[in-house]
Amino acid sequence: MRVERVSAHIWAVSVWVLIPIRVWLVAGDDGVTLVDAGLSFMAEGILRAIDRLGAGPLRRILLTHGHSDHTGAIAPILRRRPVPVYAHEREIPYMTGQLPYPRRRRPAAGLAPGVAEPLAEEGRGVLARVAGLRPYLTPGHSPGHVAYYHERDRVLLAGDLFTSRQGRLGRPMAIFTADMEEAVRSGAIVATLQPERLEICHGGPVLNPAAQISQYLAAAG
Repeated sequence: MRVERVSAHIWAVSVWVLIPIRVWLVAGDDGVTLVDAGLSFMAEGILRAIDRLGAGPLRRILLTHGHSDHTGAIAPILRRRPVPVYAHEREIPYMTGQLPYPRRRRPAAGLAPGVAEPLAEEGRGVLARVAGLRPYLTPGHSPGHVAYYHERDRVLLAGDLFTSRQGRLGRPMAIFTADMEEAVRSGAIVATLQPERLEICHGGPVLNPAAQISQYLAAAG
């Protein structure tokens, strides 16, 4: 597993399993927040990376969504570090197997019911900041997909909102995306936030992604 510094407060932990898989460690005042948890075999490497950071203990896990390549290491991590897990309330029935994901015939439980709690809201659907991150609902790849913006570092942790190749924005993987049109529309958030760096699970970083978003949206239209 590879650990690389993304910004002043963020590190990426990555592996290559046919495609890249990236999760993120965010250092805050109270310790470390893990954003997404990858596959089950990544648990040991994630915990080792947290310990080596020296930024405090693991305090929470935030999920962009509930697909198995984002939740696989949660159970082994929680056995050693029992911390709260958060996802958007829209996502929880799908990730716990109560409902099948759109375009899927059968439910697929990535987490047992009760493990994940809903992200807190400030009111009127605005998600509350947590650990220096502002969550934004970005549906399409999954019903409750969330991107997390580190306002101080100007880094957007975007999960599967995009793919990338050689620094260029790409659509999320079609085979796993519930509603591609909605996912593409959600991608317009980079024009609003103007992050300096976009981090995604399945691909390398994209710098100044807002400079590409008009072309991305036009190509999808």
